[in-house]
Amino acid sequence: MKQKVLFVCLGNICRSPSAEAVFNALIEKEGFSEKFDVDSAGISGWHQGEPADRRMQQHAQKRGYNLTSISRPVTAKDFDEFDYIIAMDQANLRDLKDRARKPEHLKKIFLMTDFLTNPTHSEVPDPYYGGNQGFELVLDLLEDSTQNFLRFIQQK
Repeated sequence: MKQKVLFVCLGNICRSPSAEAVFNALIEKEGFSEKFDVDSAGISGWHQGEPADRRMQQHAQKRGYNLTSISRPVTAKDFDEFDYIIAMDQANLRDLKDRARKPEHLKKIFLMTDFLTNPTHSEVPDPYYGGNQGFELVLDLLEDSTQNFLRFIQQK
């Protein structure tokens, strides 16, 4: 049975599509692609139907990641369908917990930075209003945390 992972940020155009792409690249490299279904979504529907932010796409492509997801909002059925729901920041985490309808839904929700090797950041910061270094930081944090997240799943 496939493990289903959903990465979540505010608008689903920077951080969560990047997490989806970085994790997909990792599981492909490790030979686990057939064991996972990976998606991303946003707390808000502001950017529904839009591709990832072009600046985020450009930074990701420099590292070999292709951001192909189209923005969509988190839905009530996501809590039933996904095994892991990974929030990029504290506000996303709070919003997801507020939307959880059952106790078992709460057990599926994690913060991406909980999986950092060296917890230098308490959240993956939103790069939308910043410069190039913000997009690079997002990718640095995601590359580190997705590896540890994969190990976490394997140990369960």
